[in-house]
Amino acid sequence: MIRKLFQNPFRRGFLIFLIIVNILGSIYGYHWNKGQLMATPKELWLFTFDSPFSATLFALAVFFILMGVHNKLFQLFAYTGVIKYGIWAIAVILHYWLTTGSPTFITAALLLSHVGMAMEGYIFLRYLDVSKFYLLLLALWFGLNDYLDYWWGIHPYLYHPDQRFFAMLTSIGLSVLILLYVWRYGLTVRRYMFRGR
Repeated sequence: MIRKLFQNPFRRGFLIFLIIVNILGSIYGYHWNKGQLMATPKELWLFTFDSPFSATLFALAVFFILMGVHNKLFQLFAYTGVIKYGIWAIAVILHYWLTTGSPTFITAALLLSHVGMAMEGYIFLRYLDVSKFYLLLLALWFGLNDYLDYWWGIHPYLYHPDQRFFAMLTSIGLSVLILLYVWRYGLTVRRYMFRGR
């Protein structure tokens, strides 16, 4: 079953399932971070909710696929966003567990949900071919987000203040790695594309 989904994730039932899951996850994420939103200037709200906003974009991208609309730039931002912030959250949670904290039901549930985020983004990113111009736009988007998060201080609230440097390095490192991946595979992805979706 899982192998079939990896081979062809464009099945209608699976797409609907992903839309529902990501919408619910987005709602929970916005609620989880509402305190930070209230403390952030309105002009920066778009950059405040990294994880739930990425899940919202992903839900919209999958909905557009379901409707037969394919916007590669939007899909690129959506797929790479859930990969980046899914892995980022996993790293921050594990770092917290290994340093100053201990596992709880909530953090474990958040870790598993972000594993799902990263996986779903990767599943669909494999089928996306992009232009060098789109790759440049993605680099600018990632760079702007990282700059605002760690130089303006609007990054997602961390479990401990000492995590800031680790969180920043992880975010910047993921930006670079994802861009390299898209540059290496996204520009030549046609040979991997599923035929007949």
